[in-house]
Amino acid sequence: MPGGGSRSTYETAAGLFSRALAVIYLVAFASFGMQARGLIGTDGILPLPTYFGIARSELGPSAMWKVPTIFWWGPGDAVVLTITWSGVALAAVAILAKPHSLWHRIIFAILFVYYLSIVSAGQIFMSYQWDMLLLEAGFLAIFLRPAFARVWLFQWLLFRLIFESGVVKITSHDPSWRNLTALSFHYETQPLPTVIGWFAAKLPMWFQKISTAMVFVIELGFPFLIFGTRRMKQIAAFAITGLQLLIFLTGNYTFFNLLTIAFCLFLLDDEFLRRTRRSEPERAPKANRWVSVALLAFIVPVSLTEMIGMFGVRVPGLDQVVEAQAPFGIVNQYGLFAVMTLTRPEIEVEGSNDGQNWEPYIFRYKAGPLNRAPGWVQPFQPRLDWQMWFASLGSYRENPWFVRFLVQLLEGSKPVLALLERDPFGGKPPRQIRATVYEYHFSSFDELRKTGNWWRRELKGAYFPPVNLKGPAQGR
Repeated sequence: MPGGGSRSTYETAAGLFSRALAVIYLVAFASFGMQARGLIGTDGILPLPTYFGIARSELGPSAMWKVPTIFWWGPGDAVVLTITWSGVALAAVAILAKPHSLWHRIIFAILFVYYLSIVSAGQIFMSYQWDMLLLEAGFLAIFLRPAFARVWLFQWLLFRLIFESGVVKITSHDPSWRNLTALSFHYETQPLPTVIGWFAAKLPMWFQKISTAMVFVIELGFPFLIFGTRRMKQIAAFAITGLQLLIFLTGNYTFFNLLTIAFCLFLLDDEFLRRTRRSEPERAPKANRWVSVALLAFIVPVSLTEMIGMFGVRVPGLDQVVEAQAPFGIVNQYGLFAVMTLTRPEIEVEGSNDGQNWEPYIFRYKAGPLNRAPGWVQPFQPRLDWQMWFASLGSYRENPWFVRFLVQLLEGSKPVLALLERDPFGGKPPRQIRATVYEYHFSSFDELRKTGNWWRRELKGAYFPPVNLKGPAQGR
C-alpha cells in the first residue's frame, strides 16, 4: 500500500504509458471498426437492434445498467461506425496531446465511454479479457498523474493480471499444468498460432517442461517484486516483459501483450528511464489527494474481493459491489490459459447448390488450407476467427451465434462475407450449407519439406447438418 518515505518519481513512465495506451486504443477501435457491420450490424451475425430487444425483455428496467452503451439511443450501423471511427480519431489526438493535461483527461474519458459502449454492444465478439483489461486501464488513465497513489494503482493492476493468471492454472486442477506439459500442447492448439509457434512446438519435451515451470515462476513469484525495491521492480519488469514477448512471438493475442508491457513502464522510475537523480514528488493539491483516496478506497477492496474469490472465499456485502460494477469493466478478475486445450478441432463451413458437391468458405486467419503458414495478425483481432475456435470446442447448440452466421451466409450478407477470405460462390449464396469438423495438427519438418503443408488434418464428422433457408436439407 502507499506509504511515506523517499519515493521514486514516474513522470516519464506516466507520459510514455499515456501515449502507448492511446496507440492501443487506436488499434482496438480500428480493428473493431473494420468488422463492426459483419459482427453486429443490421445485416451482421448478431444485429444490435435484435440484441437490445432481447435485453429489454429479459432485463427490464435494469437493461441499461447491465448493458451500458450509448448505442441504446442509436443502434444503427451509421451510429456504430461513427462512434468507432471517432474513437480512432480521438486516440490519434491523444497520442499527440500533452499527457496529464485537462484535454488529455477529457479525451481518455470519452475513449473509455466509447470503448465501453462497443464492448457492451459487441456481445460474444467483445467478451475477451483484454477488452476488459483495456477498459480498466482506460478508466485509471482518466485520473493518471505521476503521483505515487495513481502509479501504485497501475502497479497493482499489473500484479493482479500476472498473479491471477498464475493462480487459475493451479486452481483449475488442469493436469497438463500440474505435470508441466502444458506448453507441449499450447503452441499447436492455441487459437491463432504464428509460424514461430509452429517451430516452438517442435522443441523437446524437457525444454517444454522447463518453459512451463518458468511460466509459474514468473506469474506466481515475480509479481511480488513489484512492491519491492527499485531493483526488484526492474527485475519484475524485465521478466514480465520477456514472457509477454515470447507469447507475442508464438501466438496472436491482439493488443494484450503490448498493453501488459506498457504496464511494466510503471516499474521503471525517472532515474532509470532518464538517468536523472531521484527527487521527492511535488505535493499534490488537496483535491487530487481526495481523488486518489477515493480510487484506492473503491478499487483495492473490490479487486481483493475478486482475487480471494478465486479461492472460493466470498465477502458478504462487497460481492454485491463487485457484481454492480462488473458491466462497466472498472475492476475485473483475470486468468489467462487456465485450462490447456489438448486437441485442435477446426470447423469447416461448406456450401452446395446440389447437395452433392460442397465448396468450403475460407477464413482469413484461422487454420484452414493445409499449405497456408500460421500468420501474423496482431494487434488486429479477427473476432469471427477467434469465435470459430471457441465454437469448435463445443457444439452448435452451445453457440447459437453460429447458426445465425450460417443463415447470413445463406442470405448472402455482404458485411458477413467481407469477414472471410474467400466466398466460393462469388457473392451469390448457395442453396444449402453445412459444417464439418476436422482435427488439425502441425505437420512435421519432413511433411513440410515434401508437401509444403504446415498442417495435416483428419475428418472427425459433422458439426452442423445440411440446411437451407427453409430448414433441414438433403445432402451428404
